[in-house]
Amino acid sequence: MLVQTTVARRFRNTPADCNACNMEELKRFSRKEVAERSTKQQVMFIIHNQVYDVTKFLDDHPGGHEVLLDVIGKDASTDFIDIGHSSDANDIMKKYHIGEVIDEDKMTYQKAKAAWVDSERTGESANDSFLNSWKFPVVLGLLMTLLYKYIFG
Repeated sequence: MLVQTTVARRFRNTPADCNACNMEELKRFSRKEVAERSTKQQVMFIIHNQVYDVTKFLDDHPGGHEVLLDVIGKDASTDFIDIGHSSDANDIMKKYHIGEVIDEDKMTYQKAKAAWVDSERTGESANDSFLNSWKFPVVLGLLMTLLYKYIFG
């Protein structure tokens, strides 16, 4: 059974030339429906609970069509974020936005938190960090200065 209803458009920043903008409402898809309808002839996937049909973009994708074919019918949110797409890529993908995931299938996404590497977690001891700190170049510079003064001084 296909779940396909329409709801008021909620997608922010949708440009005037997007496919769904010609309609006042976006289609809603279940995750199962996206998986079942996705083939090499109709390449659909989900990014942040939004459904995209990128069939016409396959040949134009800078990373090659294989990248898009690997995520057919799946949630590609993590892959999309991991690559680090530009704002231009975000603008381009708005043209291929065709709907959103139904409320029952929506997932929550957390932004990745950047953190410094903790030396206790990596098993690095305080003695090992001397070579990775500012102290090593300072000591090396002092030694080279003394050696230069000794040889040429």
